[in-house]
Amino acid sequence: MARSEAEDPRRGMDLLWRDADADPGGGTRRGARQGLDLDRIVRAAVELADAEGLAGLSMRKVADRLGFTTMSLYRHVPGRDQLVDLMRDAVLAELAEPPGTHDEGRGEERGEEHREGHGEGRGEGRGEGRGRGWRERLEASARQGWEIRRRHPWLAEARGVRHLPGPNAVAHYERMLAAVAGTGLSPSEVLAVVNLVGRFVDAEALQLVEAAEAERRSGVSDEEWWGARQALFERFERYPTITRLWEEGGYDHPEDSFAFGLARLLDGIELLVRRRSGAEVSDETRDETSGCRVCGTPVERPASGRPRAYCSPACRQRAYRERRAAGAPRTREAP
Repeated sequence: MARSEAEDPRRGMDLLWRDADADPGGGTRRGARQGLDLDRIVRAAVELADAEGLAGLSMRKVADRLGFTTMSLYRHVPGRDQLVDLMRDAVLAELAEPPGTHDEGRGEERGEEHREGHGEGRGEGRGEGRGRGWRERLEASARQGWEIRRRHPWLAEARGVRHLPGPNAVAHYERMLAAVAGTGLSPSEVLAVVNLVGRFVDAEALQLVEAAEAERRSGVSDEEWWGARQALFERFERYPTITRLWEEGGYDHPEDSFAFGLARLLDGIELLVRRRSGAEVSDETRDETSGCRVCGTPVERPASGRPRAYCSPACRQRAYRERRAAGAPRTREAP
């Protein structure tokens, strides 16, 4: 296969999106008669990557697995990079579309989402008959991505700025964007939020890749490897914080790193959503634990009198300075 053809982006897009006029190398039909086609190649490559990781993937190994010559594969796919893109989109087809996705995306108008989105992370604002809130939908997509990477850990390695997306990848990305698009965040913030969540999922999945690769290379599991280094733990006695946490059972039942990290990440995004929409919520419509207008910190509603708009004098002063700098008229704020 000519190098120029392997590097042609149009060729890779034709393969991923299966354009009606795409006839890979003029050999798709010819290969099918020989018992070889593009789908079969991709399936074999996925099986190989599942077993050996991307480091163990090569056109030659895939050909050997199928019982064909390497050149036979090149009649269907121009190179390894294009094959990885095809593999990625093939496994992303396993992602099920969350129930009610289309209805939710159309039913959440911007203003309505501003008002109802404040408490969605805690189960509020999801009234019966309405779609799930943005946080629940984004979390569901992230968990789907995590589960598929547990089945195919190499998928985290296939992420990058120069991997062409196929229809399944774009559909998943669209669902994540749609979950956040009605929160009142700016378009660039919506993109940043979804990309941040995606990078977190891949970062967690890379730990699975590293552990699997270390075990393949050494033949020793993580538990066995650390178990053989008991002498290291004996030296930790000189470190009081580590010792105390150890003695109090902190290492006995560790937090699920993915669940814990995702929850904290979503907490931060929810805080940003509240900060962006807080200016549009009147004092009368604030929840009993509304967020500070400046930093988003929960502010409890007093038993009597006007609700507090800020968590501290510092935040109140900061808001005052920002209004003055913007030329806004001076108004009396609730304490």
